[in-house]
Amino acid sequence: MTGTLTYTYAVARDADGTLAEALSELSGVSDAPVHLVRAGEGRDVVVAVSPVPERDFQEAALRVHLEDLEWLESVARSHHHVIEALAARTTVLPLRLATVYLDDERVRVMLRSRHEAFDRRLTDLAAQVEWGIKLYVETAAASGSPADADAVSGLSPGRAYLKQRRAQRHAREETYQDAERAAERVQAAARAHAVDRVQHRPQQGELARGPGENVVNDAYLVPLRQAEEFRADVVRAADGIPGVRIEVTGPWPPYSFAAEVEPLKGAAP
Repeated sequence: MTGTLTYTYAVARDADGTLAEALSELSGVSDAPVHLVRAGEGRDVVVAVSPVPERDFQEAALRVHLEDLEWLESVARSHHHVIEALAARTTVLPLRLATVYLDDERVRVMLRSRHEAFDRRLTDLAAQVEWGIKLYVETAAASGSPADADAVSGLSPGRAYLKQRRAQRHAREETYQDAERAAERVQAAARAHAVDRVQHRPQQGELARGPGENVVNDAYLVPLRQAEEFRADVVRAADGIPGVRIEVTGPWPPYSFAAEVEPLKGAAP
């Protein structure tokens, strides 16, 4: 097909050779049908791909689109939809969003060159899921309570202001100490079940949804059989700690634990 590039979603295991048929009606980015690229006969490691318009995914256009949050969210939803469909049937190595190649043959060359590494990683990740843990610090504003008013009554405006600022700073320091204590508890609970951990940068701005400041943004790789125990123990670990909010998401395909795949020379970025 002319005027297209090959969009890649994930490396996957097709042990019984039925994955292509199971995904035959699946649509991905740009509503294009998803198909599999194989390294060769007798090999069960495949890459899920679909054609996408070159006008949207060639280098210059892609740079512009990546600044368009609405377009980016649409691509991310389709990307995740395909990976979820794969993960429901087999072990997957999710690939980075908007990784595209010039054509299927370039994907096949990449797969052949890295087949052994992919095969080992798929074996490592079998029956494992990812859970995300975020901790937020919710610092209280000055309360303006009667007790606060009594504390500064009779003081000059300048001294009253300084006293209030010291009280606010003290409260903030206590909240962050509580957050550190919560993080230690949560980490200990998570490590009791998880086999691996990745620490992501705390989210800020539009990425940090909900109240409070994101101070912990971790991903844990957890055996599927322990997934619900993991979630329950992590949530319980943060109970009773004031000013700290925990958010647990998952289970997800192992996005944070898949090997990064960079385009080969000549592939579209």
